[in-house]
Amino acid sequence: MKSEIVEAFALLVKEKGMDKDVLTRIIEDIFLAMIKKKYGASDNFDVFVNMEKGEIEIYQSKTVVEKVQDDLTEIDLETALLAEESYEIGDEYMEIIDPSQFGRRLIISAKQNLNQRIKEVEKEHVFEEFKNRVGEIISGDIRQINRDEIYLNAESTEVILPKNEQIPNERYRRGENLRAVIKEVKWSSRGPEIIVSRSSPMFLTRLFELEVPEIYDGIIEIKGIAREPGERTKIAVYSNDKRIDAVGACVGMKGMRIQAIVKELNNEKIDIINWSSEPEIFITRALSPAKPKRIAIDEEERKVIALLDDDQISLAIGKGGQNRRLAVKLTGYEIQTVKEDEYKAIMADEEELALTQVEGLSEKILNTLHLGGFDSIDDVIRAGVDGLIELPGIGVKTAEKILTIAENALPQDDQQE
Repeated sequence: MKSEIVEAFALLVKEKGMDKDVLTRIIEDIFLAMIKKKYGASDNFDVFVNMEKGEIEIYQSKTVVEKVQDDLTEIDLETALLAEESYEIGDEYMEIIDPSQFGRRLIISAKQNLNQRIKEVEKEHVFEEFKNRVGEIISGDIRQINRDEIYLNAESTEVILPKNEQIPNERYRRGENLRAVIKEVKWSSRGPEIIVSRSSPMFLTRLFELEVPEIYDGIIEIKGIAREPGERTKIAVYSNDKRIDAVGACVGMKGMRIQAIVKELNNEKIDIINWSSEPEIFITRALSPAKPKRIAIDEEERKVIALLDDDQISLAIGKGGQNRRLAVKLTGYEIQTVKEDEYKAIMADEEELALTQVEGLSEKILNTLHLGGFDSIDDVIRAGVDGLIELPGIGVKTAEKILTIAENALPQDDQQE
């Protein structure tokens, strides 16, 4: 039987690259379901599909008997002999089924079922193809612009660019060609959803791989990216070949490489810095264009105090705190930018010895002092006896005792002063 359904499937195989065996089984299943609907059973039927020729053949197997009791599975000897003279009782008789026997309604139903199965197979094929392409840049034409997302037609497939994956200051027009990175492929009630992004750091990484061969080849590594899409990005790079300058390679001759990326990102500012395994050097570079005089690092707390000249503070912080914010994201350290006099005050506060570290003060007295705002030895000494007796439950003698204990706990250099 020459079938339009098979021809449609053959075309689908060619266009979508779908598995012929899978599609052949689908057609066979649909026709077997149609047979079962007409005859009540399909156990003694076989369906053969030739995808190359676009043909479907249906065979019904019957047993040759003397007297027929079941028309579905048996045929009498007299009728069988009309087809071939060698048939005997008990032989298997193969009858070719004329598709016209199914009736127009069943044929139409089969076509509808087939179309539905085609759509399901297409969706599964799209999902399987794109889930292995996460992280790849894809190009598509804008088909529809909604409030919360943009729909693009990429490689004859619908992909979605959500609002939060767009570059905030970009303006999009229907029909415009757009590049984005495939960020996520998920299955929803409507089928596969392919989510793409232009704001993800992954998009920036792929752009650098396209423009900088040394990154694609692994000679230069991207060690970190801190990005505020549409505004500014800091990217840390490292060269595995001492002969190649990582920053210079990324910038390119006359800035051509970086300019191509900046243009793609709607003029987003990009700071490229050399990565270092030494935190002090890396943090200093991350705060560029500011130049810290000194960096104090607390590795345990992942905190940093950056000491800067007065004219460098605004550069280190940046517009709206952006430069420091990006440096924090890039390095993983909480960075505090201070002037020199502020730094000295911070260091002085940290050097003050806490009262809890002093021997000879009971828990009750420590609690009273704490509630009164006295937490360090310097607090007690500055208050003196007059300040201490103002606290509830502390008389002159107790105040003098506390003061003596505090003075004795001071480091020797401070006592001499």
